[in-house]
Amino acid sequence: MRFDLYAELASQTACPTDGPLPGALASDFVNGCTSWSARGSQERNEARDRYRQQAASASLALPDWLQLEPSFENLPHDEWLGLEVDFTLESPWYSKDNRPFHVLDNPVRKDRVFGVPYMSTASWKGLLRWSCRMEEGLLRHLERGGTIDDWDEPAWILHLFGNEKGEGEDFQRGALAFFPTWFSKVGFEVINPHSRKTRAGTQPILYEVVPAGTRGTLRLLYAPLPGAAVRDGVQPEQAIGRLLDAVEALLTRYGISGKRTAGWGAARVHGCRAYRKGGAPLQESNLAALKKALNSASEREESGNG
Repeated sequence: MRFDLYAELASQTACPTDGPLPGALASDFVNGCTSWSARGSQERNEARDRYRQQAASASLALPDWLQLEPSFENLPHDEWLGLEVDFTLESPWYSKDNRPFHVLDNPVRKDRVFGVPYMSTASWKGLLRWSCRMEEGLLRHLERGGTIDDWDEPAWILHLFGNEKGEGEDFQRGALAFFPTWFSKVGFEVINPHSRKTRAGTQPILYEVVPAGTRGTLRLLYAPLPGAAVRDGVQPEQAIGRLLDAVEALLTRYGISGKRTAGWGAARVHGCRAYRKGGAPLQESNLAALKKALNSASEREESGNG
């Protein structure tokens, strides 16, 4: 037994054929395939074929005992709101993996420990902030000759997302907390760029993706600091309503994937829930209905307090 990983990989006499999923996609199996692929063109093709067969052969769902999904059943404060949006991909999802060496040129992003493809919290925050801005008129602002630097951030977006990263003056955290979305499948897509002169395909490019038809869940927690809504001059129910509109636009119109210009990352919402302290969750089939239900619940609370 060797204790040097690279010495172990250099001693391989054959390409690995399998490994326990999903962990194999983040450990020995992918390391072995990557090392074997560096030995020559024939070995590279063999390693890529073995990896593709194994990666697409089974479900990559996280085991339930890990309990990595948040629970909004017992929120500690009346102002907090948990949101869950179930969606189904209608086109492939792709995000570039940050693994420095891989048997494929374009692997999909996976957790470094569990090997499960996922969309990170930072990706959700960035895309949702962008979608909120677009729904609030950012595109019209840019078309009129403006820039992102002279964009006047609406108070409700600042309240939900906080300042941009790195902004030191008047810094404040946003009221939203984000959670990763885990996917349970990988597949493969080929993009074949065409020459503008000959109109013929050049070099097909293979992408590892989460295939269309895979389900995922977006989870958000609205957890403002005490007095934050008053300080920011926003009505929480209005800010949440606009957020839900932006979530709908992001999933169904803009897309949540890299290669969005190719139509990747479009999704269909098939269920959503909202959680508050001490009450049963509101469950609806679409975001418009959930927004209406939240507004009705808020009106009942106000009339009861009055």
